[in-house]
Amino acid sequence: MHPDLPSYRCSDMVDLDEAIIGRYELKGESFEILIDPKIVKYLKEGKEVDIANHMAVEEIFKDARKGSKQSPEKLQEFFGTSDIGKVARIILQKGQVQLTTEQRHVMAETKRKQVAAIIARNAINPQTRTPHPLARIEAAMEEARVRIDPFRPAESQVQDVLDALRPILPIRFENVRIAVKLSGEDYGKCYEDLISFGKITKEEWLSNGSWVGVVEIPAGLQTDMFERIGHRTKGKAETKILK
Repeated sequence: MHPDLPSYRCSDMVDLDEAIIGRYELKGESFEILIDPKIVKYLKEGKEVDIANHMAVEEIFKDARKGSKQSPEKLQEFFGTSDIGKVARIILQKGQVQLTTEQRHVMAETKRKQVAAIIARNAINPQTRTPHPLARIEAAMEEARVRIDPFRPAESQVQDVLDALRPILPIRFENVRIAVKLSGEDYGKCYEDLISFGKITKEEWLSNGSWVGVVEIPAGLQTDMFERIGHRTKGKAETKILK
């Protein structure tokens, strides 16, 4: 149990040890909830969530650490409702949340890996026109001392990280077009893989029963695609990067 919090009966959804305090101060009154830290991420990403199901305790407090509760009358007076879920949503939207150091570290590290994965998927070294390995991007982020917001969506932080990496790595986002030739038999094995990597922009069947197409994919995925298609076809596929 968290040493600063009293012993409450918790919901099945959230472990009290992992809960954070959400606080909203209004006209001299304090309104607090104990909530799953993931809920903040979901709300920032615009997801629809049932906040009550993410509360460690279905109560609105004056002081969560002391266990002093706000009355339904106060909730009605200040929020126009005594519905705990509705009040909790307002607290999270307009107030502040307090993460422990460990919680913030874990959430930031998870988001850091998501950002690095997006960059690895889409970026190349423009000097060699080859992808940067994920480990290289993560090392460059460390060297650049990139700061990650644990609550902002990973996609919205990618551009800031790219700007920080450019003095260290030659890097840019780019799509590549790859011509692929497959036998009729191998086409059935590879079609789902091809569309999972990108978009087929051209395709046709040849008189000998072979399939040829052009697939546009994020530049960082070209090595993975060559390996996947090569494995599926036992090395019989023909591929070429188009200029």
